[in-house]
Amino acid sequence: MMTGEQNQLLPSGQQAIFDNRVGWARSYIKKAGLIETTRRGYFRITNRGLQVIDQKLAKINVKFLQQFKEFQEFRALRRDRSKESDEPEEETSKTPEEALADVYQNLKNQLAGELIQRLKQSSPKQFENIVIDLLVKMGYGGSRREAARAIGKSGDEGIDGIINEDRLGLDVIYVQAKKWGDTTVGRPEIQKFAVALQGQHAKKGICISTSNFTREATEFASRVENKIILIDGETLAQYMIDHNIGVTPFINYEIKKIDLDYFTGEGTL
Repeated sequence: MMTGEQNQLLPSGQQAIFDNRVGWARSYIKKAGLIETTRRGYFRITNRGLQVIDQKLAKINVKFLQQFKEFQEFRALRRDRSKESDEPEEETSKTPEEALADVYQNLKNQLAGELIQRLKQSSPKQFENIVIDLLVKMGYGGSRREAARAIGKSGDEGIDGIINEDRLGLDVIYVQAKKWGDTTVGRPEIQKFAVALQGQHAKKGICISTSNFTREATEFASRVENKIILIDGETLAQYMIDHNIGVTPFINYEIKKIDLDYFTGEGTL
C-alpha cells in the first residue's frame, strides 16, 4: 500500500517522487558497475556489487560511488568540470528532475508575480476579457462569444456573470470577478456572494480576485452548501501561465530517457 510520501508527484505531475528517486538510485549503482541489466525490468548484481554488500555499509551515496572509474566518467558527462570549485561536492537528496523542477517553479513564480501586477493595473474591461479568455481555455463557458455574453452582463446581487460548466450547458456556474486591488477579501464579501447564489438557486460559484482571501473567507467557502471556489491573484496568475493567457513560450526543453526495449529487446530483420 502506497504511503502519502510515495504518492507525492514531481511538479510536472508525470511521475511520483519516490519512483523518480528509486530510478536514479538504480541508475547510479548501475553506472558504478554494482548491477547490470539482463532484460527490461530485470537486473542482476555483479561481482563488484557482491563485494560492496560484504562491506556491510550503513549507506551507499555519491561519495562512495565516486571511487569507481565508470561512475566518475558518468558524472563527468553530466557537468562541466572546468566550472567546478575546489570545494568538496555537497550531498543532495534531490534528483536531477527535482532540481530542474525547482528551477522551473522559481521561474514560474517570478512570472506569476509580474502577471499579478499587470492584472492589478488592468482596466475593469480588460480584466473581464482576461477572465473570459481563461475560463474558455479551461473548458468553461462554451465558445468565447457565448462566455462574453454571459460575463459582465448581470451585476445583480454580487453576481457578475453566468457561464456554462460544459459546452452542452448541462449546468451553470455563477461568477464574481473583481479587482480588489491590494485589499484582502474577507468573509463578509463571500457571505454576500453565497446569499446571491442562494437567491438564484445556484449550486456552484467562482469568486475571482486579484488579491488574497482571508482564512475566515476560505473556511466559510468550504463550509457552505453551495460549491464556491475562491481564486486569488496567485492562483489566477498560475492558471494564466498554464493555459498561455497573457504569456508566450520562448524556450522549450525536451527531456529524454533510454529506451530499454531498444537495447534489451530482440530485434527483427
